[in-house]
Amino acid sequence: MTDSKKQNIVITWVQQKVAPIAGKISNEKYLAAIRDGMTAIIPVTIIGGIAAIISSPPVPNAVKATNFISSFLISWRNWATVNAAILTIPYNLTMGLLGLYTVIAIAYYLTQYYKMNLITNEITAILAFLIIASPPIAIKNIIYLPAKNLGAVGMFAGIVVAIITVEVNRLFISNHISIKLPSSVPPNVAAPFEVLLPMLVITFVLFILNNWCVNFTHNDIASVIYLLFTPFTNLTGSLPVVLLIAFTATTLWFFGIHGNNMLGAIVTPITTLNVALNLKQYNAGQPMTHIFAGSFYSVFGGWITYTAFIIAMILFAKSVRLKTLWKIGLPGNLFNINEPLIFGIPTVLNLYFYIPIVISEIINLTIAYLLMQYNILGKFYVMVPWSTPGFIQVFLASMDWKNCILWIGLLILDIFICTPFLKLYDRELIKEESIQNK
Repeated sequence: MTDSKKQNIVITWVQQKVAPIAGKISNEKYLAAIRDGMTAIIPVTIIGGIAAIISSPPVPNAVKATNFISSFLISWRNWATVNAAILTIPYNLTMGLLGLYTVIAIAYYLTQYYKMNLITNEITAILAFLIIASPPIAIKNIIYLPAKNLGAVGMFAGIVVAIITVEVNRLFISNHISIKLPSSVPPNVAAPFEVLLPMLVITFVLFILNNWCVNFTHNDIASVIYLLFTPFTNLTGSLPVVLLIAFTATTLWFFGIHGNNMLGAIVTPITTLNVALNLKQYNAGQPMTHIFAGSFYSVFGGWITYTAFIIAMILFAKSVRLKTLWKIGLPGNLFNINEPLIFGIPTVLNLYFYIPIVISEIINLTIAYLLMQYNILGKFYVMVPWSTPGFIQVFLASMDWKNCILWIGLLILDIFICTPFLKLYDRELIKEESIQNK
């Protein structure tokens, strides 16, 4: 049996057996709502990161005014210190309410999936979240909403509450348990009454459970959910698990399955939480503790490797396909868009690319992880748009220029790893092209 026939058999098997399962997992309603919801709040995290840098510039106290740049940095730091109360407002209204934005976004997408009334479900979800995350307290006759669980700490509670709220509303509506108004009443007036009974049930049940939880654990439900998820997030942030995630995503791509979509519902909430916690620690002047944060996995993983392949193609490719492909793929690659390469090469069931990508990702992520673990490099605490070029992104995310040096070093290393495989594949393409031209 020829290699081509064997490859066709594998592709057919993947399409018939693996792809449908992967598609079901990727489109599973809860995972899809979490994935899309977390993606929707990325602009909020970016604004929060920018606000944090402006209000608390990364300028060490040891910096002296010896030139124009150092004088500017010191002036910036002094200005930010004087105006800290005003400058921190955008941060407090973005990262400080990240849990609230999470529940809104996930409830939105799950409600859309069920084609239910959007505004009533959103209001119910927000109310439910505030009950378990920020019950009002009175201090000197003034009512306050505690902010502790409204930020990153409340993200996991937001995910749970959004799903439960929409499901309870759907349960009541699907079983016709609602207040019925005459048909003459306009739909926009009748709709709120449909959700009134489930809202009452959710409100009082969560109110009772939260008070019981506070009495017995001295923590509200949101805090307990965060504590329950903490071991999972710590495990996920360990180096072996980070490498396993990278290997799994690359392997899924090898079989033609969108690895990032498959793992996004699990990975994105954790990396978003970790970058928010790092930013909180940075603002408090504390050491940052989370390495698997923000775009760490992507920017030090496959994005560098695909750039290495592009450079290797420019330097060594002789086949018509690869010489044409790098010209098409280069503009997108500069902004971390690698689909032209993935589908143009193609990388599906292509060991010439799969093997060096896996090797490079393992080496890249291990080196970056260990250097951050031993505080040689700054950790990511700012969420940067994913389309920002990698060389720039590693600096903006950490405000540490040493990450740029590492990124360049890893790119050079990846070029050496990828080039032999690229040359072998290029020879195969040249043979195919010569046969076709006869």
